[in-house]
Amino acid sequence: MIKMNGTNAKLALLALVMIALPLFSSCGGNGAGERNAGAPEEAGDAVKGPHGGRLLVEEDFQVEVTIYESGVPPEFRVYVYEAGERVSPEEVQLTIELHRLGGRVDVIAFQPKSDYLLGDQVVYEPHSFDVEIEAKWKGQTYGLGYSQIEARTEISPEAVSGSGIVVEEAGPARLRIAFQLPGEIALNPDRVAHVVPRFGGVVTRVLKNLGDEVARGEVIAVIDSQELAASKLTYVQAVHKLEFAQVSFEREEQLWGKRISAEEEFLAARHTLEEAGISANGAKQKLRALGLLAREIEALTDSHEANLARYELRAPIRGVVLEKNVALGEAVEGDADLFTIADLSTVLAKVTVYGQDLKSVHVGQEVRVESDVLGIETSGKVSYLAPVLGADTRTATAHVSIANPDGVWRPGVFITAHLIGEEVTVPVAVRPESIQQFRDWTVVFIQDGDLFEALPLEFGRRDGEWVEVVSGLSAGQKYVSKNSFLVKADILKSGATHDH
Repeated sequence: MIKMNGTNAKLALLALVMIALPLFSSCGGNGAGERNAGAPEEAGDAVKGPHGGRLLVEEDFQVEVTIYESGVPPEFRVYVYEAGERVSPEEVQLTIELHRLGGRVDVIAFQPKSDYLLGDQVVYEPHSFDVEIEAKWKGQTYGLGYSQIEARTEISPEAVSGSGIVVEEAGPARLRIAFQLPGEIALNPDRVAHVVPRFGGVVTRVLKNLGDEVARGEVIAVIDSQELAASKLTYVQAVHKLEFAQVSFEREEQLWGKRISAEEEFLAARHTLEEAGISANGAKQKLRALGLLAREIEALTDSHEANLARYELRAPIRGVVLEKNVALGEAVEGDADLFTIADLSTVLAKVTVYGQDLKSVHVGQEVRVESDVLGIETSGKVSYLAPVLGADTRTATAHVSIANPDGVWRPGVFITAHLIGEEVTVPVAVRPESIQQFRDWTVVFIQDGDLFEALPLEFGRRDGEWVEVVSGLSAGQKYVSKNSFLVKADILKSGATHDH
């Protein structure tokens, strides 16, 4: 490289720049997927190169810095020129340092690729930083730089205090990890009864309809049954035989005691009494099994005018009639399911547990159950967790018992179950209210002195108080924890942003 001193050198450098500028301007606007590396508000002042990037000049050495982001994460592509002529990227060693708000420095090295130098890491948003470039070419080191600002605003301490903006330091936090699972309300199978008559007959009365509430033991239908009449008659006859056998035994016992009758006659009378007692007790137990109450059975022997065919079908539990499959005058079989009664004072939330969540669910775990449709919520505990997964769904079912004294939880309604998992300590967490949507980013706003800037973050687990920061924010960095929307509005108002 030829070097000149004094006035001649200055004139030569000026001539080179004047020659280069028309050349770059004649090459058109931004290349495909490339944009000016300078801040949007300075774009009109920055000198552009043929690829639409920022052109930096030192003597006869020029670099054009572009950020390429078409179909790839943003990356630096740098083109090098000597007096407007392309320089092979293999001849140049290049490093860029990005000095960001809050003290973070990204160091990016470059490797030759095609006709440019390619940065070895993503240029993370926001593209707001001071750029320091060190380039080595033909034994000489060049130091170049520029600044570009976006998603940033300046707010005085007085304005911060007056607006209610609160700034905190990010740091570790203990999270009670909560997660959501789908489910639905179902009947409690322990509180459901299917009412069957146990024998055939003709329905003579129907006393309850769908939706009616019933008390335990209340008559819900009446059936006339010849089968029942035969069973009742057998019992009445057995009782009468027992009474006769009892009288006969007592007489034989007295005669045998006076040595008037033989012992064999006494023993035979006792045997007949025992058999009559067994028959009467068996007939009574059969009637009890058919659903007759003790007082109804006893009444059979008190009146000779009793309707032996009449059977009162009673509710075995208190609850609501959910199904009714009987009509007046209908002939029914002994195993017919005439009524379904459910006690809705407790119901079940059947929760679908995915395979990856099984390790976080256990019996006795607290659960908050919420229904968007009904607009209500309640709490309960996991009472059951299926030991096997469904063959088709590959999920397990968990049951949560829910008190339902007012009947507001209706079976069939979809619910969301909120479960509290393990407690964990995370290195960096922020307040949920600090998080804002800015452009297509999810951000918090960091503070450095009077400057505030949107910082896209990757978030992880959360509870009601904290949100884990997976990457993008370090412990000790200051961020806006309350009224962050005011900072967002100020940035949008100032126009310190750009469109990708």
